[in-house]
Amino acid sequence: MASVFSIFKRGLEKSATKISRVFTSVFTGVKAHDAASFDELEALLISSDFGVTASVEIVAGLKELYDRGVIATDADLVTELRKQVTELLHRHEREINIAEPGTPTVILMVGVNGSGKTTSIGKLAHNLISGGKQVVLGACDTFRAAAVEQLQLWGERTGAHVVSSKHGADPASVAYDAMQSAIARGADYLLLDTAGRQQNQRDLMAELAKIKRSIQKVCPTAPHEVWLTVDSTLGANVLSQAKEFSNTVGVTGLILTKLDGTGRGGMAVALHRDFELPTFYVGLGEQPEDLQEFSPEFYADALFGKQEG
Repeated sequence: MASVFSIFKRGLEKSATKISRVFTSVFTGVKAHDAASFDELEALLISSDFGVTASVEIVAGLKELYDRGVIATDADLVTELRKQVTELLHRHEREINIAEPGTPTVILMVGVNGSGKTTSIGKLAHNLISGGKQVVLGACDTFRAAAVEQLQLWGERTGAHVVSSKHGADPASVAYDAMQSAIARGADYLLLDTAGRQQNQRDLMAELAKIKRSIQKVCPTAPHEVWLTVDSTLGANVLSQAKEFSNTVGVTGLILTKLDGTGRGGMAVALHRDFELPTFYVGLGEQPEDLQEFSPEFYADALFGKQEG
């Protein structure tokens, strides 16, 4: 069975290759580095979706250490780059908010069309059930019959109970029923799928807030987490998504999907730095085990070329 780090390394291979190629062209063989070299490194990080704020902060720290002679070689630069990214990602790291004993932990999943919510929920259910947890899934994306069918397939595949309704039913009502079912079954987790709403469609955002109010009628402390699924291939556009969803339902964490499909794998850094949002899981492939708990160390090591072992 593949190690967790090897999954990260494989999933971030495209991004790591791009970073390594550009870093090598800028720094290798140069005896002394000037401001232009660090400007190119900053541009590399920005183009790799690390975000402007984080990229400027990281490179400024590297340049200061280089100017002071604390780091001297190219290997030193890479080591320090890896260290700074890891430390930044640890700043707001935390454990998942777990409900009080006897109450299901409710995770409300939000995000735009195609971000991978339903697939991530299915994979997360697989991980939790494999760990001995009982899981209920709520199919609140009633606008797309395919989404309900997909979640039902994940229920069959994992053994999770799925609460759903007819096409076009009130999503808030489905969430309410799912909350009641999870409590009645003594479930450990309730995972709620929602429509792939676009962040500029106010009526859909209002509906999302309605879902939140609906489950609070049954469990006032729910949802315990609101996770935004982010398609990592979309680049800086996800920053506006994070802002709008946070304003509407109070996003508490992230699942980054399709990291294996992009050569710009720095989005975790940008979102963490700009919104102080921890990443809980990352999608690094198609298989259920490719949804991995996020590790700042594995992430930075895979991006900047550290070998396993």
